[in-house]
Amino acid sequence: MRWLLLGALLGLLYVFPPVLALTVAVCAVLLSKPVAVAFGLGLLARPYLPSLRRSAR
Repeated sequence: MRWLLLGALLGLLYVFPPVLALTVAVCAVLLSKPVAVAFGLGLLARPYLPSLRRSAR
């Protein structure tokens, strides 16, 4: 599924070259906000974090 999405994105970038500039601009805006970056990294790391047992609380 990931490869299909990547292929679709590359196809759109090939057909519509201005989309590349728009994609870079959106990524730059999102990465310039440290709270959004930290929230996104937390969402990505959540499944790999150990869960606390009820007795450990």
